[in-house]
Amino acid sequence: MADILTKEQRSYNMSQIRYKDTKPELLLRKLLFKNGIRGYRIGPKLPGRPDIVFGRHKLAVFVDGCFWHKCPKCFVKPRTNRGFWMKKINGNVRRDRRVERRLHELGYETLRFYEHEIRLDLNRCYLTIYRRLARKGFGHGKK
Repeated sequence: MADILTKEQRSYNMSQIRYKDTKPELLLRKLLFKNGIRGYRIGPKLPGRPDIVFGRHKLAVFVDGCFWHKCPKCFVKPRTNRGFWMKKINGNVRRDRRVERRLHELGYETLRFYEHEIRLDLNRCYLTIYRRLARKGFGHGKK
């Protein structure tokens, strides 16, 4: 099935999609800050450009869009231009795995949260980060 938008309309729509400072990412960072979790960087020049990085503790956190990263729970195949989109999205998933391997080679642990996980249970995502940091010797912040 062909795209229902013109090339110009599709280009405009795609240009409006944010890749950083998304709502789920901002919600997670706000909760980290509120609970006294500091010492992270935003968008450092590491493979895959993790959304949040605790460099001293070698922890990289990604906040992934459910559509763009093919969430196993809520991904829905596009109805139009399916071949193009599935190639793009499957490529994103392969790249995510390569990035994780590269970060592990550099000594980083990685956490990935899909946007729906943050929307549905932000506190669980926060606790996952907190516990991982605590295991790595991070002694600040509240539960």
